[in-house]
Amino acid sequence: MSHPSGQSRTFPHYQSGSGWNAMLPARAPRVAAPPQSRFRHVVIGAGYTGLAAARRLAELQPQEPILVLDASSAGEGSAGRNSGFLINLPHNTRMSGHHSPLQVARKQIAMYQAGLDWLAQLSQQGGFDCGWDLAGKYHAAATEGGSRNLRASLAQYRDWGVAYTELDREAMREQLGTDYYQFGYHSMNNVFVQPAALIRGLADTLPDNVWLMENNPVESVDGGGPYIVRTRNGQFSADNVILANNAFARRLGFLRSRLVTIYTYAGVTPVLDAAQQALLGQRDQWGVIPANRLGTTLRRIRGGRFMVRSAYSYEAEQPLERMAGQLRASFLRRYPQLAAHDFEYVWSGSTALTGNGASFVGEVRPGLYAAVGCNGAGVIKGTIHGRLLAERIAGQRSAMLDDLEALEKPNWLPPDPLRRIGVLTAIACQVRKAGLEK
Repeated sequence: MSHPSGQSRTFPHYQSGSGWNAMLPARAPRVAAPPQSRFRHVVIGAGYTGLAAARRLAELQPQEPILVLDASSAGEGSAGRNSGFLINLPHNTRMSGHHSPLQVARKQIAMYQAGLDWLAQLSQQGGFDCGWDLAGKYHAAATEGGSRNLRASLAQYRDWGVAYTELDREAMREQLGTDYYQFGYHSMNNVFVQPAALIRGLADTLPDNVWLMENNPVESVDGGGPYIVRTRNGQFSADNVILANNAFARRLGFLRSRLVTIYTYAGVTPVLDAAQQALLGQRDQWGVIPANRLGTTLRRIRGGRFMVRSAYSYEAEQPLERMAGQLRASFLRRYPQLAAHDFEYVWSGSTALTGNGASFVGEVRPGLYAAVGCNGAGVIKGTIHGRLLAERIAGQRSAMLDDLEALEKPNWLPPDPLRRIGVLTAIACQVRKAGLEK
């Protein structure tokens, strides 16, 4: 992996557009400057977290002006680049080495369900189509080690009271159209969406007292009471600033010892013909979560396309042509019977990881707040974290907010070059462990 370029950049800069966004009709971004430069609240980042925080603040304080700033346009940023799984359970339990006590896990499950319910309500009230589909998800293992991981996860499912169906190799083949996997299970704890359509819908249905300014990267945040937020296209002041830009909060000078940026890669095929679609199992939409966190995620997309997501890089994108080759190889291993393994779209997306898998949600300093460190599960988690942080800022306490504030915080990470060496070593170790799960 090459040395990260553009380390001083305060926002992600992608080599290609989001494939999800490219599948949608064109949308005009909101680039006009607001009529004033002074705001009660400024939110940095118009992903799921930032939009949730802005929306909830606007509901609780309808007379207060709120500004949301984003470096890209809705659908093109990181929020429009994920795989479109909305999983309402703690993420990658045991498989990633993270394990929560039962009572903590149940509190997280309640939070994530609240976030999922809110998203469903917002999409219905907003009248936008994001392909909402309660189809569940598969977890699949190609190796004995992967099967052990999945069986350990099922022990947690039993503790949590989560229903599931175990599947042997033959059942997996019938469901997915491949005999690559030796063991798996299916649970209904997932909704599929078209992620670019979801984030665009949320951005275009904000309350009237929220001003969204896209394609306007924040370059610095200075002062304190009020804060001065300098952007490429103007300067704004605010009593409160909310950092909702994940690991790029670090590039603005905050939480530097808590976050790292990881890029992941996805490819989506053209619409497959009927004969090829018939080889992909019984359902017209499904998704697979791998048994190892660096394994390959799959999604059969309603309408005839197929998505493959795999490969990781630290702090910077790798050449997309090379990453597309890795994606094709993963696709071919699982579906050698298909006539072609080409992609119409290939793109990357960035996420923020912390050393212990915990998110930071709270006050960094008086008047400056952050909800960052989604650890690759940002749609529901970011939504509920943004909402609860807004309620804290507005002085609205709740049992759920208390539960959130009681969760573990991100641990300390050493500075580079030790951080870089540690992360790359961990990735290499996980790749070796993944083996055929990749």
